Amino acid sequence: MNLIKKQGFINSISLYIGTALGFLNLMIIFQRSLSLEEIGFYNILIAIVVLYTQFASLGISNVITRFLPFFRTDDKKHHGFATYIFIVACTTFILFSVGFFLLKSQVIAFKTDGRETASLMDRYYVYFLPIAACSTLFLIQESFARTSFKTILPSFLREVILRLFSTLGALLMLIGVLSYQGFIDLYLVGNILLVMVITWYITKAKIYRFGAIEPQVKTEYQHMLRFGFYSMVGGSSFALLQNLDVILLKIFMGEGMVGIYGTFFAMAQIITLSSRAFNITSYQIIANAWKEDNLYKIEKIYKKTTLIQCLAGSLLLVGLIANRDNILILLKKPEYPAYFDVLIIVGIAFLVDATGGINQAIIGFSKHYRLVMLFMVIAAIACFLFNIWLIPHYGLEGAAWSYLLTMLLTNFSFWLYLKLKFGLQPFTSKIVLIIGISLISLFVGGLIPTMPHFILDVCIRSIAISIIFIILTYYARISTDINEMIDKYFRQKR
Repeated sequence: MNLIKKQGFINSISLYIGTALGFLNLMIIFQRSLSLEEIGFYNILIAIVVLYTQFASLGISNVITRFLPFFRTDDKKHHGFATYIFIVACTTFILFSVGFFLLKSQVIAFKTDGRETASLMDRYYVYFLPIAACSTLFLIQESFARTSFKTILPSFLREVILRLFSTLGALLMLIGVLSYQGFIDLYLVGNILLVMVITWYITKAKIYRFGAIEPQVKTEYQHMLRFGFYSMVGGSSFALLQNLDVILLKIFMGEGMVGIYGTFFAMAQIITLSSRAFNITSYQIIANAWKEDNLYKIEKIYKKTTLIQCLAGSLLLVGLIANRDNILILLKKPEYPAYFDVLIIVGIAFLVDATGGINQAIIGFSKHYRLVMLFMVIAAIACFLFNIWLIPHYGLEGAAWSYLLTMLLTNFSFWLYLKLKFGLQPFTSKIVLIIGISLISLFVGGLIPTMPHFILDVCIRSIAISIIFIILTYYARISTDINEMIDKYFRQKR
């Protein structure tokens, strides 16, 4: 357990560093080195590669995690399990890639108001294949590493190093050394390097060896393929929720609008940082509680994560809204002010998801785990319908509202099932108090006069909001854990 805690702590550091790098890239460097269309295509590239990898890998990552422990052998050949994995992965990837490139003319033919909006898509379409291939290979190797509790380097490569290649490429564009073609080339080089490094790491650690596929693995063919298919459907549905709006915006409005939306969407994801950090430990607690059939413990952690994540997410959302003018100064481009509402709407969507706590995980770790896939498929379909209804009428705000409606629908479905099936209810009147505290803090933040320099303004405004928010939270006794932590801090200072 100490090993797991240590790796979880170090991986969370990689997550925060990677998030900070992504924020730096999108907020500052990209805005000064790339056009909106180029930022938009970068977001489209990532979105399509994520979906490409999900569909083309046929849930192979979850198959490795689920089945390798049953086939593990001392000679590291694992009854030919690795051979089976790579044969299946290569076969499904090739089949999907053939279809992807046969449909190229249809994909790049989309127009908006008679204008061609797919110029960058057309020019760089060929890059999807090698980058998706690298992403799939990295996913496979990372999954093998995870089964041996070697997660630190893969996490650092994925969260930090790959983003550094984007940072370097954008900086080289800024000083005129690279063109956008060079930026994309460098991003491809970064993906190739990640695969080479993790493959070297896997080989050195001797996690698996290739060998003939033995009867132990052959008898599980159908089971593994079926499990992989269910995993692919569930994982692809989740990936669609996160990326469908970007793809449909590209279709309806073009790459420039995707650049604006993608920037605000990535910025709003800061609201989920607290929930992602809590999930590192909460998931293991939930899994153990189900093993013990301890509904009391599940309800306790459900309530606690809902409350804390709502608190942290609300403070971050208030900070983003109150610093509107400072954010627009950082973004620099004149197109952003007209669409700032997108950040607010998507931010509320992420807050809704964070406030849902660990509802999905509670179902996912129970014997009713297949329902998660059903809920996610329904959510993906709803997200698609919301987008094709709202984007043509409301543009970027339509995509943002679609995401918010999808998050409300998804979390309501999980909450209702847990309420009816197990009697679990995480929400109390304290959620209403948090909303009130947030509105008061936002009002106070709006009263602060504009400072001479935006950095000074960010610091003073954010500190003032945080102090008001924390004081009100303390005296309203929203969280006993937070009150005890504050009391302990002041006792130590005496």
